[in-house]
Amino acid sequence: MMPFRGRWFPAVAALLIASLVTTQVALAGKKIKHAGTMDEEKRAVHALNRLTFGARPGDTGRVAEIGVEKWIELQLHPEKIDDSSVEARLAAFRTLQMNTREIVENFPNNEVIKQVVEGKIAMPRDPVRRAVYEAQVERYEERMDRKEAAQNRNAANVSGSQDASADMKAMEDNAQYQRRREQAQAVNIKLLELLDLPPDERFREILKLSPEEQRQIANRAKGAKADSLMGGMNGRQKETVLALNNPEQVVVDELTQAKMLRAIYSERQLEEVMTDFWFNHFNVFINKGADRFLVTSYERDAIRPHVLGKFEDLLVATAKSPAMLFYLDNWLSVGPHSDVALGIPAGARDPFQRYRPPTRAKNKAASGLNENYGRELMELHTLSVTGGYTQNDVTEVAKVFTGWTIERPNQGGGFHFEPRMHEPGTKIVLGHRIKENGEKEGMEVLHLLAHNPKTAHFISQKLAMRFVSDDPPAALVDRMAQTFLKKDGDIREVLLAMFSSPEFWSPDVYRAKVKTPFEFVVSAVRASGAQVDDARQLVGTVNNMGMPLYGMMPPTGYSMKAETWVNSSALLGRMNFALGLAAGKVRGVSVDAAQLAQGATDAEQVLAKLEGSLLSGDVSQQTHEVINKQLEDPKISERRLDDPSRPPNFGAIAGLILGSPEFQKR
Repeated sequence: MMPFRGRWFPAVAALLIASLVTTQVALAGKKIKHAGTMDEEKRAVHALNRLTFGARPGDTGRVAEIGVEKWIELQLHPEKIDDSSVEARLAAFRTLQMNTREIVENFPNNEVIKQVVEGKIAMPRDPVRRAVYEAQVERYEERMDRKEAAQNRNAANVSGSQDASADMKAMEDNAQYQRRREQAQAVNIKLLELLDLPPDERFREILKLSPEEQRQIANRAKGAKADSLMGGMNGRQKETVLALNNPEQVVVDELTQAKMLRAIYSERQLEEVMTDFWFNHFNVFINKGADRFLVTSYERDAIRPHVLGKFEDLLVATAKSPAMLFYLDNWLSVGPHSDVALGIPAGARDPFQRYRPPTRAKNKAASGLNENYGRELMELHTLSVTGGYTQNDVTEVAKVFTGWTIERPNQGGGFHFEPRMHEPGTKIVLGHRIKENGEKEGMEVLHLLAHNPKTAHFISQKLAMRFVSDDPPAALVDRMAQTFLKKDGDIREVLLAMFSSPEFWSPDVYRAKVKTPFEFVVSAVRASGAQVDDARQLVGTVNNMGMPLYGMMPPTGYSMKAETWVNSSALLGRMNFALGLAAGKVRGVSVDAAQLAQGATDAEQVLAKLEGSLLSGDVSQQTHEVINKQLEDPKISERRLDDPSRPPNFGAIAGLILGSPEFQKR
């Protein structure tokens, strides 16, 4: 999506961005007061801004009619809310329902393809899956051939035949260039032929192509061509065409699009907000090796079922998840006095041999004690960086979790406790004696941490930061922490305590939280009533705004604070997106801005109507005047001397409001 360059845009954008930055600086040092209350309409708007990804047209009236408290109670029990419509939208994304082994079998990674080439895994019999495997096998063999050719050239250089090697490389490069030109021409012709066929026949013809031709077609079909190539195909057929080029990317794309669509369309909005919150808290980076196909199960099976349940259950589920074990390398962690580290054969039970000095193990997995998970468990998942633990506690916790590993991670294996990797003996964690007890040692430590007062405070503070303010009142956090401890870490009860507090409903926090890029994009789509037929460009927009979905590399997760996201460059990107969305220039998304301003006939009426529908009338005088001043510009009003009755540019006005400082905040 190209940025807008109209002569009115830079001035408007500069004024709106300056307004937002100034407002945020003022809010940074502002303490929340408890005095004052919101009227019922503002309470409904505030509840929608905080418990959802933003209000849709008509939502404020519906919440007010139900009653804010009753609506919140319903959101706290998502099982009572019918969400079949969003599930129907996701039905084509088959990977969302697959277990990890099925994902790997249908969308093979490099390790699986290598084993196929080496004859350790058989080629699938199913012709659809087989086509994907054959395309990847050919690509793998091409890589090996290029690697061997490069090694041969290097060997020739070393032996003194540099000139001959250079001539050979030039000849190879020229031949490859000519071959690529011929292939490109042939592929373009074949692509046009395929586009003329009905969907099922088109898919069958693609399967008949050679693996090289299939990959060339997949590479050549981009953007609108790709949409046309897969137009009318069912979910499996589309996945197969995409997988011919990059199987693992299909898994990632379906997961990211599903996250976007759920946030936009789910009626269980609080559940989606909390799923996003907890994934960020227990962050896993999707582009680390096996996590490209492990994260689907991680979010679905470890995070989502527990987002409103007991914190300890959530903590255990994440600790045992292969995605977390792989991300923080705990699956490779080996106790220095374990059987594996000492090279003791399976079945040996020499109690003295166990305590000999550690020797270098021959087992590939024996990489030594890894403290990554032990440290992040206490620093980021439970106690916080100021939680009072020591480096010795980190080491002891790391020993406790040795043996918590994954059974064949590159083939989709699940959690496995391996006693031979586990460090024997008693451990001391936070002053507590953890007796030798195999896998149960880890469960004991997780229970200990889940019920620690420091954990209760840390989790409560993070929840208050997400739902109340960047610097939540200490008294509120303390009350939430007390509820956490009293209710055995029941997340629903902690949220209820927060939603019932005067601090949550203080006028000072109304529209005072700056949206993250993900929140902004989703809220703009929801507010505009847009129809999303393809979420890929929306996902790409969030990625370009610096918040790739599932793409935060450090375990800290993305910041919830305004200071991370408020800068001129980022806000300019938001303005460009808002204008593009409202103008119908986001591929796969359609918006009827005129519908939002139904009944308005001139630019002033449209502005007033859209301020009400998109912002519930919460527009500062400065923002209103800045936008209103532009209504005389033909690019906004679209008035022409030969047609003075021509309607105003609804999309441009809606885009300016969606890019305003008020809409940037929730």
